[in-house]
Amino acid sequence: MKMITAIIQPERLDDVKNALFNAEICKMTISRVKGCGQQGGYIESYRGQVKTVNLLEKIQVQIAVNDEFVDTTIKAIIKGAKSGNIGDGKIFVMPLDECIRIRTDEKGCDAIG
Repeated sequence: MKMITAIIQPERLDDVKNALFNAEICKMTISRVKGCGQQGGYIESYRGQVKTVNLLEKIQVQIAVNDEFVDTTIKAIIKGAKSGNIGDGKIFVMPLDECIRIRTDEKGCDAIG
C-alpha cells in the first residue's frame, strides 16, 4: 500500500481528476494548500503598499492505492498536471503502514479498494 501525494496548480485540478477517473482511480482527497518552490513568487501593490507574495496557492491531491495501482496513478497525475512550465508540481510516494475502513472495520488492501 502506498500514499501518493501530489501538489499541483489549481487550474490543472479538473484535468488531473479526469485523467484519474479515466484510469479508474476514483478515491481521492483534495485540499487547498500554499507553498513555494522554483516559481519564487511575485510582487504586488495593494492600496499603495508593496508586498512580496512567495507562498502561492496550490492543490494537494492524496490517494491511497494498492501497490499494483501506483504506476497507473502517477502516470494519470502527470498527464493531467503537466503544462511544461515551472510550478507544475511534485508527486510524493510514501509507504502506507495501515488503512482501516471505519464503516466495516476492514483493514489493509481491502480497506483501500
